[in-house]
Amino acid sequence: MFSEKPGAWDLIEEELSKPSIFRSRESLTPEYVPDKLPHREEEIKQLVSAFKHLVTSPGSISQRVLVVGSTGTGKTALTRVFGRDFTRIARSRGINLRYVHVNCHRNRTLYNVVAEIAKQLEIPLPQRGLSVKEMYDAILGYLDESDTYAIITFDEFHYFASIAGSDAVYFIVRTYDAFDTSIKRLNFVFVSLSTSMLSLLDPTTESYLLRHMVKLEPYTSSQLYTILRYRAEQAFYEDVVGDEILRFIAEYEGRDRGGGGNARNALEILRQAGEMAEAEGTGRIMLEHVRRAIMHTSRELISISEAVIYSPLHELIVLWAVIRLLRRTGKPFVKIGDVEHEYAMLCELLGEQPRRHTQVYEYVMNLKKAGVINARTSGKGIRGRTTLISVHYGPLDLFEKYVEDLIYKRMKVSKR
Repeated sequence: MFSEKPGAWDLIEEELSKPSIFRSRESLTPEYVPDKLPHREEEIKQLVSAFKHLVTSPGSISQRVLVVGSTGTGKTALTRVFGRDFTRIARSRGINLRYVHVNCHRNRTLYNVVAEIAKQLEIPLPQRGLSVKEMYDAILGYLDESDTYAIITFDEFHYFASIAGSDAVYFIVRTYDAFDTSIKRLNFVFVSLSTSMLSLLDPTTESYLLRHMVKLEPYTSSQLYTILRYRAEQAFYEDVVGDEILRFIAEYEGRDRGGGGNARNALEILRQAGEMAEAEGTGRIMLEHVRRAIMHTSRELISISEAVIYSPLHELIVLWAVIRLLRRTGKPFVKIGDVEHEYAMLCELLGEQPRRHTQVYEYVMNLKKAGVINARTSGKGIRGRTTLISVHYGPLDLFEKYVEDLIYKRMKVSKR
């Protein structure tokens, strides 16, 4: 007797025919660059003031501005919106100005950073391998020949400073000390979580960065409400989300109500609540959806996701191994030798060739520098010297699921 249950085709058709409550899901994601930034008008004015010379007297100086703020205060959105609109206005006034946004977690070395600048400026480089100095010379030469100016933003600059070191930072920050020219075409924005993360730099370089600083404070509940309302209008169809929902999320996350003042966290809660409402077919987001979204949303996980989203595949597998071991053993720390063994097993599961010990150790140190894990040399009570690794936030089950999903997504993209 044949089953009357619907086949895969029917199930797919049924799901596709369901109306979506989302008008633009991407407008709630961290990567989205909005048309306007509520409550960041003063900071935009500060950036305009710092780079005004590019319109009034282009080439007169090379400006350096430091943008500082905790996670979710809108640093990336601020610089991208400013760069997008400022270059448009400059071009309308006859100034050939380009904006380049370099993610320093994805591009960790000086070589990769300079290569990324050349790529975004569409500068044709020779096929043969060039040194960093040769590539930088080519960039400056191209800007001179094409009468072009550029604002280069180094996002997550604290990570680059930690990984690449003070010499690499000096090379960028002091560009026109090494490359003497009367017309200065490169200008810089350095985005960091805090000024304390730049303390490893030499005093002269640090003072260069601190001369012009734009500081972003965490959002209050009323500010978050404005942001959520603006994004909700873009993200959802009419009557999907009520005012009380937006105020509930804003008051949960607002700095003045004991929250982190993190807009990214607030938008993630709204997105997850919307997906729950859509999956259940309610047509509207209810308070219960928001409460469940809050339970599934770890503030720490959202903060840490910024630090690992661009990590290399095998660095993520090492991190996965650490989390699995911590969950399985219930201990506060695990040994690097055990992590390597777990990592090798995961590589076999994923069909990946495991990296050698020195590379695994480097991954662990990179994750430590990014603030994802804690790693220290063992002391008394443990036979032999080894590296002990721990994670001080949670819940670990959500963190593991996030890392595992990220690994499989990364592998899926690489196989296309």
